[in-house]
Amino acid sequence: MIKPKLTPKQKALAINLDSSIYGTFAEIGAGQETVRHFFRAGGASQTIAKAMSAYDKDFSDAIYGKEAKNRYVTQNRLRKMLRYEVALIEERIPRENNPGKKFFSYANTVTTINFDKTTKGHGWVGVRFQNSENEEYNEIIIHVKFKETNPTLQQETLGSLGVNLIYGAYFYTDNPRILVESLYDDLSLDRLEIDMIDFSGPAFRYVDNRLMSLQLVKLGMTDAVIFNSQGNNMLPADILYKKNIFAVRGSFRPVTRVNIDMFEHGLEMFNQDNSCDHENTQILFEITISNLRAAGDIDERDFLDRVDILGTLGYTVMISNFSEYYRMVDYFSTFTNQHIGVAMGVNNLLDVFDEEYYKNLPGGILEAFGKFFKKDMRVYLYPYKNPEDGELLTSENLKVHDNLKELYKYFKLNKRIVDISNYNPKFLEIYSREILKKIVTHELGWEDELPKSVAEMIKDRGMFGYKELTFEGLN
Repeated sequence: MIKPKLTPKQKALAINLDSSIYGTFAEIGAGQETVRHFFRAGGASQTIAKAMSAYDKDFSDAIYGKEAKNRYVTQNRLRKMLRYEVALIEERIPRENNPGKKFFSYANTVTTINFDKTTKGHGWVGVRFQNSENEEYNEIIIHVKFKETNPTLQQETLGSLGVNLIYGAYFYTDNPRILVESLYDDLSLDRLEIDMIDFSGPAFRYVDNRLMSLQLVKLGMTDAVIFNSQGNNMLPADILYKKNIFAVRGSFRPVTRVNIDMFEHGLEMFNQDNSCDHENTQILFEITISNLRAAGDIDERDFLDRVDILGTLGYTVMISNFSEYYRMVDYFSTFTNQHIGVAMGVNNLLDVFDEEYYKNLPGGILEAFGKFFKKDMRVYLYPYKNPEDGELLTSENLKVHDNLKELYKYFKLNKRIVDISNYNPKFLEIYSREILKKIVTHELGWEDELPKSVAEMIKDRGMFGYKELTFEGLN
């Protein structure tokens, strides 16, 4: 029998009745909605040490210090708040007089929807807490984007989310997946989006935050998550805002010389076409959830192997639920009005021009193209060599459906689809599926079809079914 989910009031009461849990609430920007649940639940006197809201920037600066560029709704601000408040508890509440106490500090820094409704509202929410009185502190940090168009409703949503987070910290620490799911207890996906989460501390020493990010996309809590080459979760808005964006989509199972050749020469053309440089361009290697599910349920080990390889090569990775390319480009456009480039192979472009993909879209393929080829978006097309007859397919001889030929010509003439000309012909007969078979069967030569560091990593870590041969295995 499935245990019914608790309401925010029930969760707040459960925490209030636990005499060992004791802490502070510091909420800035959307009222004191979280602590309100604890006051109303009853028994709050043994749980709440302090509740405050330093709305005025001067007061806030006097307590937590000034922020660079006067930005207050940031992850850095939230962490300052959490650590300052915990330090204050430790300073003012003697441990010897309070044996068994598990201290915590909950904080949020949020901006709700403005009067003109030009900004929807977002914020950072977190909790710093102990699982036992002698344990070092743990932290859970999340970033939220409100979907409701009423500030009062956004405040209420934030209050429920805060209760769920604190309850999860104390009751679901041993199961972070359940903790992530529980953040939406008494809430719905159409009320808010959680697009970043970060676990740290001794209770989460074995938690891989990339897997927690994957959970957000799997559960529909967000459309996309991003982590850098070091495997750290990144807020999409932070790294995409007002940037030129160049993306490569693939399975990257594993990364082949074709992937790198397409990326490097496509990026070179993108930079030349738009006078971009490294500082104002964000490169993304994107993997879709549908790709990860291609063989059934998502194999998390396989997922991490792919991401680790891309990270070793120095690339930033995005995991998304954008099955169609136009959704990916439309997503990028919410963060930037600069240039967008997508490198893809001929087969992928044929899919883009397949009307079957857009049957459920009200405006059909025209609506999709309006979102895909918006602004300065450009496709950099990598050629395909037909293994059956050796024909080389490029944008010049690509055959699309008859009713789309004129539309295709239009995008060609306006240079929205351009061929990657400076490719390496030797790489055109490299296919990742064939490489995977060779890795498993130990067929000679597969290493030459991958970047050297990738081949070495696969061998060292036994990725993608690779097993080192022994004398016994040779007999």
